[in-house]
Amino acid sequence: MKWIKRLSVFLFVSGLLGVGSIIALYFYIKPELPDVNALKTIQLQTPMKVFSQDGKLISQFGEKRRIPIEVADVPPLMIKAFLATEDNRFYSHPGIDPIGIVRAATVMIMTGERKQGASTITQQVARNFFLTREKTFIRKIKEIFLAWHIEQNLTKDEILTLYLNKIPLGYRSFGIGAAAQVYYGKTLDELTLAQMAIIAGLPKAPSALNPIRSPKRAKARRHIVLLRMLDEKYITQAQFEEANNAPITGKYHGAEIELSAPYLAEMVRSEMISRYGEDKAYSQGLNVYTTVHSDRQTAATTALINNLLNYDLRHGYRGPLGQAWTNDEVLSHEELLLLLKDKPSYQPLQPAVITAVTGQTVAALLANGEQVTVSWDGLKWARPFIADNKQGPAPQTAAEIISAGDIVLLRPMPATTQPAQWMLGQIPDASSAFIAIDNNDGAIEALVGGFNYQQSKFNRVTQAERQIGSNIKPFVYSAGLAQGATLATLINDAPINQRDKRAGTAWRPKNSPPTYNGPTRFRLGLAQSKNVMSVRVFRQVGLTNAINYMSRFGFDKAKLPRDESLSLGSASLTPLEVAVAFATFANGGFKVDPYFIDRIEDANGELLFQAAPKQACLACEKQIALGTDNPEHWLAVEGDALAQCDIAPYGSQQLAPRIITEQNAFLMREVMASVIWGGGSWRHKTGWNGTGWRAAAALKRHDIGGKTGTTNESKDAWFSGFNPDLSATSWIGFDSHSRDLGRVSRNINLDKNQINGAEAGAKTAQPAWIEFMQFALKGVPVRPSIMPENIVQVRIDRESGLLTRKSDYTSRFEYFIQGTEPTEYVNNQDAGSSFDQIDEHSEAAEESLDDLF
Repeated sequence: MKWIKRLSVFLFVSGLLGVGSIIALYFYIKPELPDVNALKTIQLQTPMKVFSQDGKLISQFGEKRRIPIEVADVPPLMIKAFLATEDNRFYSHPGIDPIGIVRAATVMIMTGERKQGASTITQQVARNFFLTREKTFIRKIKEIFLAWHIEQNLTKDEILTLYLNKIPLGYRSFGIGAAAQVYYGKTLDELTLAQMAIIAGLPKAPSALNPIRSPKRAKARRHIVLLRMLDEKYITQAQFEEANNAPITGKYHGAEIELSAPYLAEMVRSEMISRYGEDKAYSQGLNVYTTVHSDRQTAATTALINNLLNYDLRHGYRGPLGQAWTNDEVLSHEELLLLLKDKPSYQPLQPAVITAVTGQTVAALLANGEQVTVSWDGLKWARPFIADNKQGPAPQTAAEIISAGDIVLLRPMPATTQPAQWMLGQIPDASSAFIAIDNNDGAIEALVGGFNYQQSKFNRVTQAERQIGSNIKPFVYSAGLAQGATLATLINDAPINQRDKRAGTAWRPKNSPPTYNGPTRFRLGLAQSKNVMSVRVFRQVGLTNAINYMSRFGFDKAKLPRDESLSLGSASLTPLEVAVAFATFANGGFKVDPYFIDRIEDANGELLFQAAPKQACLACEKQIALGTDNPEHWLAVEGDALAQCDIAPYGSQQLAPRIITEQNAFLMREVMASVIWGGGSWRHKTGWNGTGWRAAAALKRHDIGGKTGTTNESKDAWFSGFNPDLSATSWIGFDSHSRDLGRVSRNINLDKNQINGAEAGAKTAQPAWIEFMQFALKGVPVRPSIMPENIVQVRIDRESGLLTRKSDYTSRFEYFIQGTEPTEYVNNQDAGSSFDQIDEHSEAAEESLDDLF
């Protein structure tokens, strides 16, 4: 009995000392313990997401992938899988599990190894949020005290929610929501029991037990998780066997990108870092909604890719990517698939190996394992590429083009039905850019900076400064109108030979093609892109005046050449700058600023930023001219003033600045409609078409206008055009300034790609614009042209630009700013053009003509 009493006293004293030590240790450590109340307002690090205007995911940025969830959203079996594996007594213990600690200690004493963990879910929350992962005694003590504190301040469901959102689960996924997406491309409610068990088994060693890196270890770990669930009667024997026998299906899934706009996404990323700094931009779960519409962005991407591929078809086949085998050593099916796995795949191009060549067909194996046949229709384009300006003879058999064992790129043949027919393809050498903006406020509707972002991250919409060729001419002609010219003014379409006596050289700008018609109306000069007429208009305006005038449209004066070559497009500008400038003509004369972020929301959906762009609004401008910029006053004074405004009533502070008159913009729209419609209808009987006539044939609507552009030696090809609400610019060229777009040496006989001769804006850049506009304007009613105030319409003689009493094909109605219309009739002999009295073949006459319209 004495020993029992002594033992009892010893244990009692030891217990008191132990409790006292724990209390002392607690008060010693307490000052170092963080405030667990912070968990109630913790901001989980979540990536920034970028969306289209209509909510399609474009991209996400951030080192940690996390999809926050609530316990109520988690399937009950998944919660039970974690509890069975990590902490089965979670809902009954106070933050630490004495039974688990004793069990783990017993196992360690008996085996000498630490085979079983004793950390509860609450302890793991404490560690993940507040502590490091260093294995020290003091860290473990802090973890226990913090777990106890957490249990006093949070409910069990709140603790479990933090755990399931914070736990690292491999491949930069944090939390079970992200893990379900990363490994299976699913949401939690779509997971099978087998997949839930895989994820529940990851916390022990995410890098070693995940199904991507180690399927065998993942399967073994899944077996343990399922056994524990079975032991706890969370699942039946049948469920266990079904899940245990299920194959390991995990593979890496990136973010569920719904819309391809990588160049725009990079612009957003850069802007967000500039606004908020890298840490907040990448980790605070910001949601950025851009101005692009998913359907128009997709249409622009498709149009650019199709146009580049069609250009490439015209210039010949440059050969295979490589050979899968040499001599007669044919690889097995599995070896071929392994080889193709590392080859580039740029949609719609897919890597393939040619397995057989017969007559005019070939058999091929795609990287996805599909066996396909390429018919002659998909091969006959492949004349040998010799140079940008020369292609070899047309092939007659498939063997002239390709050999068994060639590694190539194939793509679905355009406009085919299922099953798809395939054609030989290749990655284009040329580059391209496409940009579309809203004329009313500058919102970017679609942006494509190149053929493929993975191939080249250089954004040609905003970064490529290229000579714009004849795309500059509308701004030259607009300046001419501002100085008194009219659409009927005659300009001499005759060769220019300007000597530089100091240099001993001559500047001889020529038309393309080099044909000349003598005195020609202003409208025709731009519609037919007459180079010498543009030079003469430029001379009349004056170099300094022209540069100052062009700078109104947003062009940097410092980048505009201070010589007459500017009138022909020697200036280098970006496609974005060009599209914004053309919008001024379309919107009635206002300068809008381009923008691509519509709004920014935080992780909780609270609005952080809302764009408030200045608006191009003719009706609003007129209301402001009444003497007030208070929209409420407009209602009181004008009654129906709001309905008169095309967009919305904006005060003067929200009105975009006017840079050209409404009348000037109207006349320029009329001229650029002639670029497309020529003499009034496509292939008009008067015998002339504008350089952009292909758009008239394809779109068949009269509310569009535009301008082609081609630089010297066809290094750059452009088309910029608009309807009342949308302006778009298409550019194509080589990134290397040393290469030109070349020419097609003979007709390649490929349907709509039947192009001969030199590449140019109308042939090479305009097709992308047309394809985009066919989609963007589908179902959009044609907007009739409305004449501004002070515009009059009179019938003129097509040849002289004077008034006429005739109403046949020799005449047309023309628009004039009131007071500038002609007052004399063509049959008045005294009203002849001054050009008639000049000998155009003498040098003296040439010098005089340079100063005349």
